[in-house]
Amino acid sequence: MQIVETSNEGLKRAYTLTIAAADIAARIDGEVKKIAPQVRMPGFRPGKVPTNLVRKLHGPALHQDVLQTAIREAIDALVAEHALRPANQPDVALADGYEQGKDAELAVSLEVLPVIAAPSIDGLKLDKLIVPVTDAEVDEAVLRLAGGQKNFVAAAEGAVAATGDQIVVDFVGKLDGVAFDGGSAEDAAIELGAGQFIPGFEEQLIGVSVGTETTISVTFPADYPAAQLKGKQASFDVTVKAVNVAGEVVADDDFAKRFGLTGIDQLRGLLRDQLERQNADQTRTQMKRQLLDVLAAGHDFAVPPSMVEAEFEQIWQQLTKEAASDDNPEQAMGEITAERDDYRRIAERRVRLGLLLSEIGQANGVAISNAEMEGLIREAAQQYRTEDRQRFIDYIRSDALAAAQLRAPLYEDKVVDFLFATAEVTEREVTREALQAAIEADENGKPAETPAEAPVEAAPAAEEPAAEAPAPKKRAPARKKAAAEPVETD
Repeated sequence: MQIVETSNEGLKRAYTLTIAAADIAARIDGEVKKIAPQVRMPGFRPGKVPTNLVRKLHGPALHQDVLQTAIREAIDALVAEHALRPANQPDVALADGYEQGKDAELAVSLEVLPVIAAPSIDGLKLDKLIVPVTDAEVDEAVLRLAGGQKNFVAAAEGAVAATGDQIVVDFVGKLDGVAFDGGSAEDAAIELGAGQFIPGFEEQLIGVSVGTETTISVTFPADYPAAQLKGKQASFDVTVKAVNVAGEVVADDDFAKRFGLTGIDQLRGLLRDQLERQNADQTRTQMKRQLLDVLAAGHDFAVPPSMVEAEFEQIWQQLTKEAASDDNPEQAMGEITAERDDYRRIAERRVRLGLLLSEIGQANGVAISNAEMEGLIREAAQQYRTEDRQRFIDYIRSDALAAAQLRAPLYEDKVVDFLFATAEVTEREVTREALQAAIEADENGKPAETPAEAPVEAAPAAEEPAAEAPAPKKRAPARKKAAAEPVETD
C-alpha cells in the first residue's frame, strides 16, 4: 500500500492511499479458495465446483467484502505508521471511476488530537468551602417532613370547606349531559388547593359542606392526556359526603415509627446525613469549578473543530428544548440565538478541558477497571426494557466509541478526585448562600451558569471526559434550573 500525505494544516490531515489491484485480486483468490468447498451447484459433487464458476457466481460479492476489509486495514495501517491519534472517524472516499482490476485510490481526511505537554500539577491550590449542618436546619427538615404527612380529621358539624381542607365526594362527569367513561368516582378524597384535579374543579368546591349537592362546570386543558376530552367543557354532579381538616402532626417517636424507624432521634440522624451529603455535593461542585477555572487559565491549545461542533450541538439541542418549553418560546429562542457564539466558546472550552483532564489522567495512571466498566454498562442498561438490556450491553462492548462516551464521566470524576488529593486544599466554613455564590461566580467574580454535562465525542483509544464551563451571563432566569445546575456525584 502506498501512502501520500496531501495536507497537514493545524489538526487537519489528508492522505491519498493506494491499494494495489494485485493485492485485492490475491485477497479475492484466497476467499474463492476458502468458500469453494462449501459451494453446491447442480451437476457437480459437493466441494468439486470449479473455482472459475465459484468466482463467476460469488465474485462481485466477494470483491465488495474484500475491498471493505482492505480499506479498514489500510486506515489502521495509516494510523499506526504515522502515529496518528484521530479525534473523529476518518472521512474515506474511493476515487471516482474505480472498478475491479484497478488500483483502489482512497482520499482520507481526518482531525487529530493535539499534542499536549504533560501539565504540571505541582503547586495546585484550592479552597474548599464547607457548610456545616446546624441543629436548626435539622429541625426545619423534620418540620417539612411532618408538614407533608397530613392527618385529616372530621371537621366540626356544619363546617364549610376551605382551602387546605379535605372533602370526600361522589361525582359523575358528563359531556353534553351524558356521563363519560372514567369521569365518575365514589368516596373520592380531594384536598382543596392541592391542584390534583383539572383547573377550576377544586376552586368551585370551596365553601361546600356535608350534604351539599352541586353541579360544577370545567374545561379540560388542550393538552389533556385523554384525546376525547381535550379542550372539552364538562359538567360534574358532586355530592359532598365529608369535610375534614388537617390535624396537627407531632414530630415525635410515633411519627418516626411511621417510616419504620425506632424513634425521632434516628429520623433526625438520617435527615442530618442527607443534608450533609447535599452540602458535600455542593462543596465538590465548587471545588471542581475552581479547579477547571485554574486549568483553563493555564492552558491554551488548538482543539479539533469536529469535537467542538459535536459538543456545541449537544449544548444547543438542550437549550432549544428548554426554549420550546418556556412561557415565551419565541423570546427564549431569541435570547439563546443572540448568544450562539458564546455557547460555541463554551463548547470549545469544554473540549479543551476534557482533553487536558484526559492527558493528566493518562500521565498519572488514572484508569477505570474492568469491574468499574462492567458496573457502568449494567447500570446504564437498566434504563431499557428487560428484553433490550442484553442488546444494549452487547452494543457497548462491541463499539469502542460508545464505550468511551459511557466511560467519560466516570473517568473525569476520577481525574478530578486525583487532582483534589494532589492539591493543597484550604478548608473554610461558610454559609450556604456564600457557597452557592462561589459556584456561580466565574473567573471575574460575576454571576455565571453552567451548561449540563455531556460526554465529549473523541477517539475511542483515549479517555476524553467532558468538562463544564461558565455559560454566558444573560441566560433567561426561566431556564436557569434546567441548564445551570449540574449534578455532581461521588
